[in-house]
Amino acid sequence: MKKIMEIQRDSKLTDAEKAIKRQELLTGKWMSQPDSNNDNGTKGTNGAGPSSAAATQEEDLMGDDTLKCAICMQLCERPVTAPCQHNFCLKCFQDLVAKAKKKACPSCRHEFGAKFAANPRVNTALISAIRAVKSGKKATTAKNFVRINNDDRPDEAFTTERAQRAGRANAASGRIMVNVPNDHFGPIPPEADPRGLGIRVGDCWKDRLDCRQWGAHFPHVAGIAGQSNVGAQSVVLSGGYEDDRDEGEWFLYTGSGGRDLSGNKRTSKVQSFNQDFTSMNQALKLSCERGLPVRVVRSHKEKRSAYAPTTEEPVRYDGIYRIVKCWRKKGAQGLLMCRYLFIRCDNEPAPWSSDDAGDRPRDLAKSLPKEALAEIKEAYNKDVYTMGCGKDKPYWDWNAEKEEWGWTRPPPESQRNGASVSGKGRKKVSEHEKALKEMTCGVCKEILKLPVSAPCGHNFCKSCLDLTFGGQEFEVDTGAATGRSLRIRKVVMPCPCCKSDLADFLRTAQVNRDLESMVAKLQKQVEADKAERIANGEEQEEKLEEEEKEEEDATQTSPSIKKKGRKATAATSVGASPKSALKKKKQQQQQQTPSILVPRVGIASRENEADRQAIAVALLCSDFPDFDVGLIEALVEQEEGDARAVKMALSRMKQQMVAEEKKKAKQDNGTQGAGGSSATAAAAAVVSPAVLATANGNTPGSGGAKANGAKGRTRSKSVSAAPQAEVDVAVAVGKSTSPRAKRAKK
Repeated sequence: MKKIMEIQRDSKLTDAEKAIKRQELLTGKWMSQPDSNNDNGTKGTNGAGPSSAAATQEEDLMGDDTLKCAICMQLCERPVTAPCQHNFCLKCFQDLVAKAKKKACPSCRHEFGAKFAANPRVNTALISAIRAVKSGKKATTAKNFVRINNDDRPDEAFTTERAQRAGRANAASGRIMVNVPNDHFGPIPPEADPRGLGIRVGDCWKDRLDCRQWGAHFPHVAGIAGQSNVGAQSVVLSGGYEDDRDEGEWFLYTGSGGRDLSGNKRTSKVQSFNQDFTSMNQALKLSCERGLPVRVVRSHKEKRSAYAPTTEEPVRYDGIYRIVKCWRKKGAQGLLMCRYLFIRCDNEPAPWSSDDAGDRPRDLAKSLPKEALAEIKEAYNKDVYTMGCGKDKPYWDWNAEKEEWGWTRPPPESQRNGASVSGKGRKKVSEHEKALKEMTCGVCKEILKLPVSAPCGHNFCKSCLDLTFGGQEFEVDTGAATGRSLRIRKVVMPCPCCKSDLADFLRTAQVNRDLESMVAKLQKQVEADKAERIANGEEQEEKLEEEEKEEEDATQTSPSIKKKGRKATAATSVGASPKSALKKKKQQQQQQTPSILVPRVGIASRENEADRQAIAVALLCSDFPDFDVGLIEALVEQEEGDARAVKMALSRMKQQMVAEEKKKAKQDNGTQGAGGSSATAAAAAVVSPAVLATANGNTPGSGGAKANGAKGRTRSKSVSAAPQAEVDVAVAVGKSTSPRAKRAKK
């Protein structure tokens, strides 16, 4: 819009020339026009060095439509991928949703869902790609390995026999990988990292225990790390309070306390009393007054923020912030809350930013957010604490000479010491390889092929989604069995990563061609970087280091483990079933490649059609062991690898077999019962008439008395008069099963 206004205000241009300029602006041709000053040598790629090269690189990016915003036609800032697979800046998308009556894509008129329009998620894969293209060929330098003196703990969190709950609910922390104390302020330097890189902005962990091991935030439950007499070192945005507000570069944070957590009320969200500047709140207040740096970690549990990480990368380090102001005000529940205004001040770009540089200084007196100023006006007793309110300068501030953020004076002293440095360097990884690792499918964990971007922010291969949700209907008529056709139930199709419902999105899911072209470009860049490393001889050194490490691991392996490995190999070689063959193939792949690089084998493995059918046959053989392997292979081949259809057919066959077995067993029982009755009749023919009369209730000479009383007395007499031998014959024939015969025997 700015360039269009400049064209309209230019009085030297005619209306026709203005129309041509506007058309070139919209089509992107204005970027590829040659500079008229190149003849003089004042501009161009050959004259200005790094600045002109950066400008040319920016122009190349702008000439590529894959990274443009569909609204402002500029390079995407904090890109958001819509269900129609078009990219937008987060700010442009929010303005469009707020102003437009019909929430639809301006390029294809595809309507956005209400859930996606209310809470869009930043596409971190595109951010890493933009950053990699901007940075070019920039590789990280190898550093020395750090040996930590805590070998009594394993590398990961562990549970003992005393654990009462599954998972990591009762897990103990593993070894701390960095050699910084718990009260360390500021970023984690490369010298303290065993990889020699330091904790970089955007590093992710699967949970808070792993985050603790790398020193970004040491408490694995509490959201604030600090001491009331020193200051706060780090905070975590996870769930939080309803008054919190997260805008990426700045956020409003609520202190701790004010909730009744007595007994078992850790999840209580009701405020019981006012918050005060004590304990951890005092630590945050002290960091505000002294201008100390605070590490900020975001968790996927922060549901109200567009900058929260996805469930695929649950915990993420977002850099250094400073607490500019803090105060107390009444919250949404009517009680006083401690409020803090955090503003980012890191030398590295934010995970949601496509810039290749960090934050710039700002005038805090004029550029405070409006939301924060509105709360400051409502501060309790007008008590507002400001950063640097004392005579001393902030500990962490902008250095104008170096043009970076850093310490203005020595940081607060720690009471603990680090470890010594020793060991070898690690493999160099280029920015293109890092960006390409972000372009992985959420199902098969491989590089994206025909990528599809879901509204929840996850990326998948088109074939993986087809295999996961193929054959399922979007709606099911639940009233068909009862004759009511109006009972239609929607089928929920959860995201494989975060369990968000993708049913509406899958109806019109399309391939993200922009992301596909970006993956292809990154793959070419990675191949070029690899060829350059081979030419420089760096690749051979890395291979030698890997071989030495493998030899060390092999020598440290215990004999019992080797013996188990030989037994497992022998067991897999004996069988000829597809399941054993698949297991043997998987073990061979794990032996050929390092364990870190082995992809997880799942239903959506996409090596080729034969492997997919072999996986389906192995799974079906484990579910239906009664059926022949050849039959299952024939059915899978007939159904073209559709495991769901084969499973349904085998289930029906199994039900039919069970029904036939029950029917046959019932017929056999009937035949045995008929033979037993004929034998009983033949034996009864030998029984004397007195016994038969006793069984019928009549005695010889009684004349068949009909009266009830006489009949009962006659029965008792006849039973007592019957000879014991005849009673034994009756018992042998089978009359002992009747109550009358049992009484006669007694």
